[in-house]
Amino acid sequence: MNAPIIARTVAELRQTVATWRRAGARVALVPTMGALHPGHVSLVDLARASAGRVVTSIFVNPTQFGPNEDYSKYPRTFDADVERLGKAGCELVFAPSPDVMYGHGFATTISLEGPAKAGLEDAFRPSHFAGVATVVAKLLIQCGPDVAIFGEKDFQQLAVIRRMVRDLDIPVEIIGAPTLREADGLAMSSRNVYLSAAERAAAPVLHGVLRDCAARIAQGETFEGVLAEGRVQIERAGFALDYLELRDAATLAAPRLDTTAALRLLAAARMGATRLIDNVHAQKAQES
Repeated sequence: MNAPIIARTVAELRQTVATWRRAGARVALVPTMGALHPGHVSLVDLARASAGRVVTSIFVNPTQFGPNEDYSKYPRTFDADVERLGKAGCELVFAPSPDVMYGHGFATTISLEGPAKAGLEDAFRPSHFAGVATVVAKLLIQCGPDVAIFGEKDFQQLAVIRRMVRDLDIPVEIIGAPTLREADGLAMSSRNVYLSAAERAAAPVLHGVLRDCAARIAQGETFEGVLAEGRVQIERAGFALDYLELRDAATLAAPRLDTTAALRLLAAARMGATRLIDNVHAQKAQES
């Protein structure tokens, strides 16, 4: 295992990437906020399969946290993260400070419509995606990768980033990585450490309900009937439900009843003080 290079400034990041490019290498970027788990490692694995060199950013982005969210409490495990990344084959860690990322007088934010205004995460975290889009755009410009890897667990975020890259003509391929799960189906997340033992035991119900709803939609049951029953099941398990919705997978718009498009079931709910999100693929039964 080789310890990855750690770049703290944009100049250091660009210098190393430029050296790789002169040697003809393709470069992949995996943006993270640290507190890495095997789900993040799966993103690095996909990056290595997609490009010759891998950069992982570790930056807890303050602009995507709302006023009552957990920026100060967000787990920070930098040394363990770097060790994990080295074992995974990441060669460069970009770890800027907030002052590096948002210098004195910083005054620019990306304005979003489309999938960022789908009535999902944006309904509960209205400033979140502007913060995400701005920092991701900066990371893509700072690093200039050929590909960038994002997990499908944050499915609305992935849709927002894909739309932004297309709209702003940023020359990078965005690859969505499948959600890595615990043995009982719970989506891996840095926030899972906040769950008590009892909450952790109940948390997989969220994914179970999503899978059940997807199966029933594939069998031809009505969208609203399936969603209504799914919402009851999630709340009965002890969650405070923010949303359970069925959307067009490409646009995140509400689907027409006669749709033939790929669909996505998306949910967010709180178990105690911890907010969990998840999603699964769905497909309407096709008439013969």
